[in-house]
Amino acid sequence: MEENLANRSRAELEAALLDSGRALQAVLAAQLRGFDGHFQHLLNDSERALQDAFPSAFGELYAQNARAFRDLYAELRLYYRGANLQLEDTLAEFWARLLERLFRQLHPQLLLPDDYLDCLGKQAEALRPFGDAPRELRLRATRAFVAARSFVQGLGVAGDVVRKVAQVPLGPECSRAVMKLVYCAHCLGVPGARPCPDYCRNVLKGCLANQADLDAEWRNLLDSMVLITDKFWGPSGAESVIGSLHLWLAEAINALQDNRDTLTAKVIQGCGNPKVNPQSPGPEEKRQRGKLSLQEKPPAGTLDKLVSEAKAQLRDAQDFWISLPGTLCSEKMAMSAASDDRCWNGMAKGRYLPEVMGDGLANQINNPEVEVDITKPDMTIRQQIMQLKITTNRLRSAYNGEDADFQDAGDDGSGSGSGDGCPDDICGRRLSGKSSSSRTTLTHVLPGLSEQEGQKTSAAARCPWPCTALLLTLVLTLLLSTARPRWR
Repeated sequence: MEENLANRSRAELEAALLDSGRALQAVLAAQLRGFDGHFQHLLNDSERALQDAFPSAFGELYAQNARAFRDLYAELRLYYRGANLQLEDTLAEFWARLLERLFRQLHPQLLLPDDYLDCLGKQAEALRPFGDAPRELRLRATRAFVAARSFVQGLGVAGDVVRKVAQVPLGPECSRAVMKLVYCAHCLGVPGARPCPDYCRNVLKGCLANQADLDAEWRNLLDSMVLITDKFWGPSGAESVIGSLHLWLAEAINALQDNRDTLTAKVIQGCGNPKVNPQSPGPEEKRQRGKLSLQEKPPAGTLDKLVSEAKAQLRDAQDFWISLPGTLCSEKMAMSAASDDRCWNGMAKGRYLPEVMGDGLANQINNPEVEVDITKPDMTIRQQIMQLKITTNRLRSAYNGEDADFQDAGDDGSGSGSGDGCPDDICGRRLSGKSSSSRTTLTHVLPGLSEQEGQKTSAAARCPWPCTALLLTLVLTLLLSTARPRWR
């Protein structure tokens, strides 16, 4: 009978924990869908604007290079959604390829072998054929995309932590304490007595001691997420930059056309006179190509609303872990409204005298209701604490405009949604200097982008042998399994 009641008590409390976790998960998932949808919408709108305006304005200069522009947007989507790309390299390769192709188009009467184009590429930084657009776009896009994807990834990690922690099983000491809290009053003939508030809190503070240890890093994560929303505004903000990529691309092509003669003279001066193409019908007549002038669309206010709601909800969720005992006592344990002589104190109907324990594992050493071994923390929860720390550090780096994610993603032993994190020397991004399709594995995958989809981008995304990070993870798992807490 006692064992059945203990099992029932444990099942009821675990179900209550799952319910509380699901409610918070639903809030975080709704935020994630909203922000992810908005950022994807900005990127899609920019690409549509480019496809609508560029063909008529730039003619063959665009038509023969449409794929390069499509590839750029595809790589930006992959980067945003978690692919382990270096954004600066992606943009640099795009401009280099575009310069080679456009220079050939502008000079069909010349033979331009690869070594000549290599010379052109080496001089590109000094020549600035596209004006200031590449540099400005690199600086702004890096900050904008890093902020957007780190924030959305933070929402995903937060939801993942809640889900995993809510599934951590309760031990037998907790089961017995909850059984005594809920059912022993009935057994002793005082069925109308509800648990005293402080008594209930001590029981659940003991049962949820490990969960309360998430509090500090959980708060750090949510604070960092609220802070980084400041980076969604301004000239380098996600709202402005992601939705205006086509404007920078138009400005670059306009600059190339304006500087065509000067550029050609400097290239010939630096790389020599190329040979004439005997197959060419002759020098191209200088045609007046269109110059594209586009206006940035004013923001619709969607992001303002999303950020306002997210800040309020994230602040409300800050004390989730340490407030769980009180919340569950109030909502699930039929706790007495007051601590007086009429409540159940665990022994009889009467006032509960022991003091309420503090939060967290270390504070349960003298818990009078639950025997807690403070030397054996739950390893699943410790792993989630580490995951919170890692994600917070990434958010703080992103706040400073640094693409830190994704330099050490492979160190993430328990990363939720992480890829293998292959070292650069194994899963290098480039196959060759001309390659635009080789990519490393995904880091923190956003919803909708599976690991399999990420691997389709390139054969280089597959590790030819086990990655160092994976081996380290396996070793750590074996070591931790030997130290896993055993319930007495």
